[in-house]
Amino acid sequence: MANLLDIRRRIRSVINTRQITKAMKMVSAARLRRAQERALSARPYSQMLTNVLQSLTKRTEIYDPETGEARHPLLARREENKILVVVVTGVRGLAGAFNTNIAKATLRFLDTKAGKTIDIETVGRKGRDFLKRRYPSDGDTRRDGIRLGADHSAALAKAEFNTAEEIAQSIIKRYTRGEIDSVYLIYNEFKSVIAQRLVVDEILPIDEIGVADIRMVEETGGDERKRRVEAAATAGVSVHEADTRHIDERAAQIATADVDYIYEQPADELFHSLLPKYVALQIHRAMMESVAAEHAARMTAMDAATNNASDMIDSLTLQMNRIRQAKITKEIIEIVSGAAAQ
Repeated sequence: MANLLDIRRRIRSVINTRQITKAMKMVSAARLRRAQERALSARPYSQMLTNVLQSLTKRTEIYDPETGEARHPLLARREENKILVVVVTGVRGLAGAFNTNIAKATLRFLDTKAGKTIDIETVGRKGRDFLKRRYPSDGDTRRDGIRLGADHSAALAKAEFNTAEEIAQSIIKRYTRGEIDSVYLIYNEFKSVIAQRLVVDEILPIDEIGVADIRMVEETGGDERKRRVEAAATAGVSVHEADTRHIDERAAQIATADVDYIYEQPADELFHSLLPKYVALQIHRAMMESVAAEHAARMTAMDAATNNASDMIDSLTLQMNRIRQAKITKEIIEIVSGAAAQ
């Protein structure tokens, strides 16, 4: 049995650990609020770009009237033999099952595409480390038709639109040249602390502008939602989705009226130049939401660690008091026995 000195040392160690986990929880809560604000500030641009593209589709022929084929390469759908999967995970650990859930969802999705030639690009170091242990990343070597391609781990440092646009341009060039037939984006969709889900979104080819082509969804369980609510309550983070009705209403007024707009460029040229930005916007949104979801997951994990540390301190304190009482009782018995013997 441990002596009093060992237990006191363990208690001090757990107290120090609790201080660290509590600080990490508050840091994640602050970063989560900033990530939510960034995602919110990007919504007007996203909505307006979508509205303009939807307006342009009414003013230009995006499909050939005779053959029915798409006039823009990003709209062309062909037989799906070569697939690109972009997996967005976190950069650091200590976020509970956040990265593991995305990795497992990726493996399940890959199983549904068995027999296809698949390239994987990762955004986030954790996803890269997980998949690198399973699939080759050097040369043209493949395992079950799958190999790892480019890694964009540094893209999540600031999650800027320029970085997402660079990733999108690389993907668009490959799609235009026919090197890939479809592109899927796997990430953690974030609306609020409790409204999160894992989604697989097909971003190329584009079927309908402004409508996500979700192919697979995994919702968060009830127990996990409860833990997130408790963590958010103690960290001062709102569990409700931000009210953006005013912003959405203002953005919805742009390019949506049924009038003949005059563009500086011909409508078809403008449509061709804006469509790649629409793809970049989808990748950028996935990056920002993934960053927010990662902070929310780390906040929840550190809250659970803090609570567990408190429970451990209570248990060790109880054990220490019992040992002290047993020691005091033993000393009293020895004194009484000595006095009785005299």
